[in-house]
Amino acid sequence: MKNIPIVCSLGLILGIVVGCSSSETVTAKKSGPQLDNTPYLLNAEPEGSLGVKAARESVKDKEAVVIVGRIGGALNPWVDNRAAFQIVDTSLKACSDDKPEGAHSSCPTPWDYCCESDKLPTSMALVQFSDQSGSVVKQDARSLFNLTELQTVVVQGVAKRDDAGNLTIVADKMFVKK
Repeated sequence: MKNIPIVCSLGLILGIVVGCSSSETVTAKKSGPQLDNTPYLLNAEPEGSLGVKAARESVKDKEAVVIVGRIGGALNPWVDNRAAFQIVDTSLKACSDDKPEGAHSSCPTPWDYCCESDKLPTSMALVQFSDQSGSVVKQDARSLFNLTELQTVVVQGVAKRDDAGNLTIVADKMFVKK
């Protein structure tokens, strides 16, 4: 009986220590220097944008391009810890598109375009923002630009093509549609 208060006190102290140490770890992961995103963001939508499908068909390697698309195309369209993400042509429908606002959807990840998966290979592009040295910016695009899946973005930059026909936009500016 004499040990019960001691055991309870030790349990309480251990709970506080473990709780504090784990929250410090989470804070440390979220903290750190935040880059200034203003050099990358546009206040107005640029004119002459191409859809992703049209850009994949017509834009050549190293050609300047303005492209519009929605963030998605995979369960995880983000490149972790980098200012890079996938976009999908706006003609494709996410399974949440036909649902009324606030309606429950049976698809928890509509941004993966599972209902349109056969069209994805020719309807996607990778967007990556580069720093002054030409390296991909080392900050997650979600936090750098306050982006979420299915947002529509208009990106300007330079096309980079690979042998398989994939399209990457090395972006220097972006307009986020509301």
